[in-house]
Amino acid sequence: MAYRWGLRGQSTLSLLLACLLALIPALLIGWLALDNVRHHFATRYAEQYTLLHMQKILTPVSRELALSRRFADSVVTREWLGEPDHAARRDRFFREARGFRQQFSGDAYFIVNHETGNYYYNDGLAPQSRLPRYRVVPDDPDNAWYFATMAGGDGYNINVNLDAKLELAKVWFNVKIMDGDRPLGLAGGGLDLSRFLDDFMRSSAPGLTPLIIDARGAIQAHPDRSQLALSSGALTDLNDDAPRLQALLGNDAQRNRLEASIADVQRHPGTVVTLEAELEGAPRLVTLGYIPELKWLVVTALDLKSAPLIDSRWLLPLASALLLVFLILMAGFAYGIERLVLAPLRRLQHSAQAIASGDYDSRLPTERRDEIGELSRAFSHMAGQVQRHTRELEEKVRRRTQALESSNARMTAARRQIDASLEYASIIQRAILPDRQLARHLADRHALLWRPRDQVGGDFYIFHATDGGYLMGVVDCAGHGVPGSLMTMLARAIIDHAILKVGADDPAGILNETHRQSRETLHHESLPASIATNMDIGLVWIERDGEQLTFAGAKMSLYASDGEELAIYPGGRRALGQRRAMTYENRTLPLHGHWTYSLCSDGFLDQAGGEHGFGFGNARFEQMLKRHATAPLDQQIARYEAELDAYRGQHPQRDDITLLCFRFTPAASADT
Repeated sequence: MAYRWGLRGQSTLSLLLACLLALIPALLIGWLALDNVRHHFATRYAEQYTLLHMQKILTPVSRELALSRRFADSVVTREWLGEPDHAARRDRFFREARGFRQQFSGDAYFIVNHETGNYYYNDGLAPQSRLPRYRVVPDDPDNAWYFATMAGGDGYNINVNLDAKLELAKVWFNVKIMDGDRPLGLAGGGLDLSRFLDDFMRSSAPGLTPLIIDARGAIQAHPDRSQLALSSGALTDLNDDAPRLQALLGNDAQRNRLEASIADVQRHPGTVVTLEAELEGAPRLVTLGYIPELKWLVVTALDLKSAPLIDSRWLLPLASALLLVFLILMAGFAYGIERLVLAPLRRLQHSAQAIASGDYDSRLPTERRDEIGELSRAFSHMAGQVQRHTRELEEKVRRRTQALESSNARMTAARRQIDASLEYASIIQRAILPDRQLARHLADRHALLWRPRDQVGGDFYIFHATDGGYLMGVVDCAGHGVPGSLMTMLARAIIDHAILKVGADDPAGILNETHRQSRETLHHESLPASIATNMDIGLVWIERDGEQLTFAGAKMSLYASDGEELAIYPGGRRALGQRRAMTYENRTLPLHGHWTYSLCSDGFLDQAGGEHGFGFGNARFEQMLKRHATAPLDQQIARYEAELDAYRGQHPQRDDITLLCFRFTPAASADT
């Protein structure tokens, strides 16, 4: 058989010849341009890198500084610092400070009371403490940063320091708090120094050394932590041995140019100044940019040998040369493709179009002895196969369509049966709720929000009236929907039996008996660990004379508020029915007139919403209860529901929600 060139070999040879013709002049032009553009592009590269890092540093640090100033300027903060022994102001401050701590990027805050010298610090690693960590005293050198800050003329400073007392290395944001000429103290937050340095240094390219210095040249950030000038942001005078950028330069002339550049860039914020110098014994291109909001200078030291190279003077010749190479390459490749591929494929295309229109008898050009010929013969064979498969497929589609129509009809009928069953289950579940008893015995002394996630749910509420008083409570069974509703039926029967056995005036006894019966009824030892049958319950017994109440709970708390204060009485830490048992105990409390008492399932607290889809949360819930505690109960429930819907927005309801509120006044202690 005679040797023949295949389609792949012919097109590859044509492209290879075209590339060789274009590559020779391109290499010559590139070699000439490379040596002339190095310095210019390196300068632009370093300047743009410095401007980029100025913005990257400014955004998180400015946010932390602004938040620190808000924290320091808070009325609650100033009032407490003005009277540090005032207990109510102290409590308000630490409640507000907890919210500020959650907003700080470093999850920490500190405050110094100038009158007492007490230094307070709290972070997310431990529960909030109201005790001072230590006292700042003038004769302690570790406290020099504080007294230097208070004596300075600025309202704040940013200080990179290792707090020897706390053994924490952070970027501290120190904001002074003054009452006219009277110093009240110092407050702010702190970014973790390790994370700050990692964020700043992480994106540095090979050959680039990023630094941060202050106006005096003191180094605030450096890849080598031993080069950091700790506490320099708070101190007016630097120690002689404090690390400074000037000390890293080669000679006095370079240091003088650096001082002049620092002064120049401070006069023109937003610009970048460039100078060449020897940094730590090696030639570097140094760029400086000033951030007036932080009083910091961002410095980039670039090794000229590692800089990528492009110069605008050579862009046009280089682009022209590349275009010429591209045109030559395309012309040669297009000629070869046209001769060897496109013309034969167009003939093949006409035959394929005839087959696509249904003419399976169309003949394809099969006379060629290369890949085009093999493709044509394969197409011809495929046409016959497609013709046979088309007929078979049409028959299968007809049969499948009939089967799908039949299945759809059966699914529709089944869905109607399921909907009817759910509606019937909802009617049965509502029948066990004590709405009539609550209305007859308590009337306007109670209000209720009951909102299942589905048509039926796992939450319900109970009420029993006796000659001695009233028992009421909220029950949150594991699960929701149909499983949750079945659990409510079983739970209601077990709780009713427990009430008959131990009496309505013993909430803890009811919980303990309910737990025991639940374990015996459901046989928890034989159930898989993935099946949850536990219950959260809160029960309250109110004596008919209205002077006191008895509360017991299982993972459910009792809230009480008069609009000024909010008291939270937590229940037991474990739910009923869990494998690890506990003994629940009663808690006897005074029943304050005109106070609103509330029991709530966790569906309210866990409801997702807001901008980020977080849960409603305890803090927001507690503020809501206190804000509306003095309103009539029916208005309270309406406002709670409106606030929940506004927070939820477009997010779906996550769980069943039950909220029971009641209020007893001295005049309304007996049934009406």
